[in-house]
Parts: sequence; C-alpha cells; structure tokens
Amino acid sequence: MDKKNLKGWLYLIPAFLFLGVFMIYPLIDVFIYSFEEGYNSASQNFYGVGLYNYSYVLHDPYFLQALKNTFILVIITVPVSTGLALLIAVGLSSIKPLRELFQTIYFLPYVTNTLAVGLVFMILFKKTAYSDGLINLLINLFGGSSVDFIDGPYWAKMLVLCLYTIWVVMPFKILILTSALASVNPIYYNAAKVDGTSAFRIFRRITLPMISPMIFYLVITGFIGAFKAYSDAVALFGTNLNTAEMNTIVGYVYDMLYGDSGGYPSFASAAAIILFVIVLTITCINLLVSKKHVHY
Repeated sequence: MDKKNLKGWLYLIPAFLFLGVFMIYPLIDVFIYSFEEGYNSASQNFYGVGLYNYSYVLHDPYFLQALKNTFILVIITVPVSTGLALLIAVGLSSIKPLRELFQTIYFLPYVTNTLAVGLVFMILFKKTAYSDGLINLLINLFGGSSVDFIDGPYWAKMLVLCLYTIWVVMPFKILILTSALASVNPIYYNAAKVDGTSAFRIFRRITLPMISPMIFYLVITGFIGAFKAYSDAVALFGTNLNTAEMNTIVGYVYDMLYGDSGGYPSFASAAAIILFVIVLTITCINLLVSKKHVHY
C-alpha cells in the first residue's frame, strides 16, 4: 500500500469508528434482542431464543394498524410531494422577477419546527367549543357539513396527516429540484427550440432525463423518511396514537420501549427489524427500477 492510500485510510478511520459504534453495533444488538424471548431489561435475562417476538408483533393489532397507517402515508405522500415539488420547481425556474423571494417563501416550512407546523394545522382543522376550524368554515361556505379532522373518522385524520407530511417535506424537494433544473445545460433547450419541439416534449425528453438522478434521490429518501414518520403524527394527534388509531411503526417501537405499555425491548427490536427489512426491500426495488429510468 503506497503512502497516498495509507493516508486516505487514516482519514477514513474516524468515520469507520463512528459508523461501527453508533450504527453497526446497535443494529447487531437489536437483531440479537429480537430473538431473545422474555427479555427483562432490569435483570438482563431471557428464557429462550426463537421467533416468538416476531410472531407476537405480526399478530398485534396495534402493530398491524401502525403498519397500515405507515404504508398509506408512504403511498400517498411520496409521489404527491415529489410531483408537486417538480411542478413548483419548474414554475420557479421559468420566472425571473422575484425568483429568490418565492424560493425563500417555499423553503420556510422546512426550517420551521414540525410541532409548530402541527399546531397551525390543528388550528386549521380541529373543532373546538368556540370554532369548527378554518377548513370547516370553508366547507360550510360551500354547503358542506363540518368534519372533525382531528378526533373524528379515520379517513379525515389520515387526510390531515398526509397533507401535513406533504407540506413539511415538499420545501426540501423544491430546493433540490430547482438546483437540478438550473444545472441542465441550456444548449439542449436551444437545439430543441430550433427544431420546433413543443414545450411538453422538451420537458419529457430533455428535462426529466437530465434531472432523473435527483428525482430518484428524492424518491428514495422520501420512502425512507415516510417509513420513519412519527413526530408528524404526534404533532397532530398527541402522544396517545394507539387510541387515535394513527400510530406508525416507529411510534409502535417507541411505545414498546417507553410508552404506557413499554418495557418490552424484545418486541420493540422485532418491530424495528421488520421495519428495516421493509425499507431495505423497497430501496432495492427502487434501485432495480432506476437502472432503466435514471440517466447518469
């Protein structure tokens, strides 16, 4: 090994140590915990090794509800937020006056505390003794009846959660896509205009392929982020998410560790490993799909 390679490996040692201590070791530890049946965190003892923890979690109604909520959140918010962000980014790239101002306005929700945004959404949607909320006032204005979006039917609560998640994640996607659009070489656009190509065809044949790596990056990180959702639900429905039927997989793991029914690290570890397998599987599927549709 020459001196340059040795120097490079020496620079990487702190990163390897950090990954090993804070990521690889905890993952191995959680994997071991998930097979220890009847683990007691106080005495550090367990009475057996097997798949009981996974069986319990997969048959737990609270986990199945959390799994359902998480998948609905992922399926709706990732494509909708990415699509809206792409449209807004294209709009911002096509205007010149006040472009920086609009970019700043669209980015503000990303730097705002999620709990503060959740409070605003509660004011908009929650029915109180004094008001039905601004959204219900608009619904009543058009002849509809009020809906309790926070404590009411399941579909209404899921709608608010999806809207909240889209609102929170979209600014970052707009920023990334705006930068990606700015990096496209204008020579391609000029050549297409000389040939009389329509704007839609330019977008489909030039713009999308050129920024496809960034779109793929946002889709991957969007899936991972949506599967890890928890604070969004807490901001809207409080900490007792099981009662509200709005818990997520991460929330289920937290409840098993620290909630009212907490103290079950083996069940929490099994749920965490299941989440890891789901995210890893979907990421691998996206990687396979990207080989045909992403242009580097």
